[in-house]
Amino acid sequence: MTTAMQKIGLVLFLIALIHTFSTYLFEYLAHRHPRHAGLFHLLGEVEVVFGFWAAILMLFMAFVDGSAAAIDYAESRSYTEPLFVFVVMVVAASRPVLETARALVRLLARAAPVRNEVAQAWLGLALVPLAGSLITEPAAMTLAALMLAPTVFRPGMPEWLKYGALGVLFVNVSIGGTLTAYAAPPVLMVTGPWGWDSAHMLRHFGWRALVAVLFNASIVTLLLRPHLRSFDASVDGESPVKVPPLVALIHLGFLAAVVLLAHHPVLFVGLFLLFLGFTQAYARYQDPLVLKEGLLVGFFLAGLVVLGGMQQWWLQPIVSSLGATKLFFGALGLTAVTDNAALTYLGSLISGLSEHERYMLVAGAVGGGGLTVIANAPNPAGAALLRRGFNEESIGAVGLLLGALPPTCAAAAMFLL
Repeated sequence: MTTAMQKIGLVLFLIALIHTFSTYLFEYLAHRHPRHAGLFHLLGEVEVVFGFWAAILMLFMAFVDGSAAAIDYAESRSYTEPLFVFVVMVVAASRPVLETARALVRLLARAAPVRNEVAQAWLGLALVPLAGSLITEPAAMTLAALMLAPTVFRPGMPEWLKYGALGVLFVNVSIGGTLTAYAAPPVLMVTGPWGWDSAHMLRHFGWRALVAVLFNASIVTLLLRPHLRSFDASVDGESPVKVPPLVALIHLGFLAAVVLLAHHPVLFVGLFLLFLGFTQAYARYQDPLVLKEGLLVGFFLAGLVVLGGMQQWWLQPIVSSLGATKLFFGALGLTAVTDNAALTYLGSLISGLSEHERYMLVAGAVGGGGLTVIANAPNPAGAALLRRGFNEESIGAVGLLLGALPPTCAAAAMFLL
């Protein structure tokens, strides 16, 4: 039987979705009403939306069920993923890691038979998302966003092309993490219960994802080609102080350790504190850390965990009632309005799913992971790092949806083969 709090949770979840797709309105109100511009700018931050409405949910729960019930519910949620995305985002965006990744991309680009900046853009949209299968999707999103920002997501680039490239980046990161069993959040939800390992993922998902990623990156790079410029370090205005190889190696070691400890928040948060100490000790080799952006993304994902936890009562019956093909397209659509990891987690709770139905559920969830900011956990990180390159420094939900539809169709076609 549906409880009052379940109904309230659904209403607030729908309001949060509408709010997510209406951030432009709050930016407009900020310009119209300068006296309250600060509040409207805050509500216009897409990373704030779900955290804000999760706080409203907690107030309602305290009023309806009592403060003890509200506290118990909040503490029953798992915040490992929001914490991990915050930590890995800050570490991956540090200057030594970013410069190392850029140096590798420049080296590979020089060997390509096309203009250097075209090769770099293609590698940023293809190779880096595929590397998410090793370094995790949030880390890949962070690196790709920062590497592509100076050349693709910048003033002067046609807005429709920026949305096209953003859609490809989000889709490619979502499917590019499926070559292994530990890098993509929606895959992690099912590998244990269903006994899937990296060999299974590579055999059933990986090669399909690889073809779709290469195709998507190639098409959008051809469209971007006339407008591209090199993203060499000099373009970004980076510090002339060269990062010593040992410092870069230590940063890469921190990143690798955080990835290996991704399921142990006490350990990777402790490691992160050591990382912060190291960056202070060698501040001359650092750029400002993306702490604000990382915290906002963590707040967004934590809010999604709190609000999403109240949606199982209506989502699970929908998922369990669909056949294999309908399950694929249902997951593809539902992913746009709820985190794909939450969707596959609900699927893992359903007994009696055939192996083919399990495949269709996960394929649909990862295939639709680029349609909206909330569809895949790394998307808010990419949005936070790239929004300054868009008009009004805001990413429109409709623009992202339209930009992501073609690469989503390409991914869906490969997964349905």
